[in-house]
Amino acid sequence: MKRVTIYSIANELGVSASTVSRAFSRPDLVKPSVREQILRTAQELGYAPNRAARGLATGRTGLYGLMVPDITNPFFPPLVRAVQHASARYDADVVLTDSKGSASAEEDLVRRIRPQVDGLIIASPRLPGTRVKELLRGVPSVVVNRSVRGVPTVVVDNSRALQEAARHLQELGHRRFALLRGPGGSWAAMRRTEAIRSWSAEESVELVEIGPLEARFLDGRASAQEVVASGATAVFAFDDQMAAGVIAGLNDLGEQVPRDRSIVGCDDVLLAQTMTPGLSTITAPFADLGFEAVELLHRLIAGETVKDVTLRGELAIRGTVGPAPN
Repeated sequence: MKRVTIYSIANELGVSASTVSRAFSRPDLVKPSVREQILRTAQELGYAPNRAARGLATGRTGLYGLMVPDITNPFFPPLVRAVQHASARYDADVVLTDSKGSASAEEDLVRRIRPQVDGLIIASPRLPGTRVKELLRGVPSVVVNRSVRGVPTVVVDNSRALQEAARHLQELGHRRFALLRGPGGSWAAMRRTEAIRSWSAEESVELVEIGPLEARFLDGRASAQEVVASGATAVFAFDDQMAAGVIAGLNDLGEQVPRDRSIVGCDDVLLAQTMTPGLSTITAPFADLGFEAVELLHRLIAGETVKDVTLRGELAIRGTVGPAPN
């Protein structure tokens, strides 16, 4: 059986071989209707592009690197899927690495993977910003879920939604709040802390801060005793995992949510939507995060100038929020 090539497809459609080649290597340069026709014909003929050959011709691998700090954290799997889905639009595959929350591992992984990919997407890096910038110099790169000066970034600003949640709790009669801060040095944790602090400073409420804490279920569970001791009737947890842990810890102490205390998480991962009662939280636009990160990276690889992207979280009120206890 004769091997299918780009020339076979070109002859079939009456277009040039270079147009077929660009449909796979530079889809942005091909009219969408033409590219769709080329891809459909390629599938019908059983054509599979040779990445190695394409790399020799274009200097590109067709691979995007994606590094996350902890793939077991439920925030990251939907982000990974979103990046993979968006990358497929450019016929690119994703090479996933996990730094396991280690700054030194981040350095090692970036050095090892950068020669093998066309560009990098780094999610929630733990390294200092100046070191991140130095490490990524010379390779098209986008940072997600953290602002790093000098590196294109895509972030979610939850400040407005968190303050909206705080006002809602205040309207329900809550006057003493506990804030379970996230990991020390975390950009997201600092932004969320600043949002609640600035709101509480303008209102006639008390704010008790607990932490920093790691974004883990067990850390949240262990903090329940301190939450009870604080006297707070409303609790903001850094993320949904931590919030679920607090609820479990309060249950261990004989309390019920939201009868005795109200809890708000952040990110709206699958856990938040499936637990009982459903967790009130701030919804992170995972699909948009992945799409925007890949769009920025694709444009950087093409040599374009890009601007940082800021998305907005949205408040989702569910079953863990109720009136302040009498």
